[in-house]
Amino acid sequence: MRAAVMQQLGQPLRIERLPDPTPGPGELVVRVGRCGICGSDLHMTEDPAYGKGPGTVLGHEFAGEVVALGRGTDGIGLGDLVSVIPLASCGQCAACLAGEPAWCAGFGLQGGGYAEYAVTRPNQCVRLPKTASLADGAIIEPLAVALHGVNMSGLQPGDRVLILGAGPIGLAVAFWARRRGASAVVLQDIATHQRERALAIGATDFVADRDDPVGAAARALGAADIVFECVGRPGLIAQAVRQVRNRGTILLLGLCTQPDTFNSFAMLSKEVRLITSAFFTRQEYEAALDALDAGAVEPRLLITGTIALEDTPARFEALRHRTDDCKVLIAP
Repeated sequence: MRAAVMQQLGQPLRIERLPDPTPGPGELVVRVGRCGICGSDLHMTEDPAYGKGPGTVLGHEFAGEVVALGRGTDGIGLGDLVSVIPLASCGQCAACLAGEPAWCAGFGLQGGGYAEYAVTRPNQCVRLPKTASLADGAIIEPLAVALHGVNMSGLQPGDRVLILGAGPIGLAVAFWARRRGASAVVLQDIATHQRERALAIGATDFVADRDDPVGAAARALGAADIVFECVGRPGLIAQAVRQVRNRGTILLLGLCTQPDTFNSFAMLSKEVRLITSAFFTRQEYEAALDALDAGAVEPRLLITGTIALEDTPARFEALRHRTDDCKVLIAP
């Protein structure tokens, strides 16, 4: 099979031919139909903190057709179209049975979607209904990440929400926040590329002011009940403390591997709640699919392009720089 393979940190991916995968006991093979390029994939090829190196096949946002089954793969059949939950897990422990695969002792991030075929397990597969396309199946993961963050935040109808970062996760948070009844959802970024998409997906306003980000958000929203940090850059927690109301909530979704500092006294004096959010539950993954199945069109606006596998290395490098792209899908 062909795959886009990581070479070294800081180097472009390269298309290589690898052996076709064979499923072991309890495994199955998916012919990848669509796979999203995630911002964390870009970070994995730059930052040693993620532990990825030569030979890695990235891609954890994918959907496709089941084409081979190993022994003991109950509940999934050949030809099924599935979206793959990228949280590798045993499927049998108490955490897995509760829908919490991220806390399984065998947890790991499932990759492999930047290829024609990928190996996974039945407990990680969610069948796609006839109303959902393979492209829909590839955006469920970021939708579920955002939904988990919204659930963790305790958002209530009428809340005023500020979202830092207009990438796919920030935009997906805007979708869920409005769907959950937020009275105002302001998306803040340092550039205006995603303004129209943000407004179409659920934001009530969009602000971009590099010189006065705190003042710009205050003029658009006032003090937020909840600030979602969806960037993962040092300094944004401190900024969020200034932007949230007294006894408000800051919810961290952005992945930041660098040390960060903030004035804890400023946070303490406002009795701010700081909550972190990672991954999602199986129930949230299925809820994201249910929203698409029910006809929600807004999340599909995340997709800005679909490319062939051979075009992946060049497009991957281009995404390191801010463009009009949002979610690019690979069609292996």
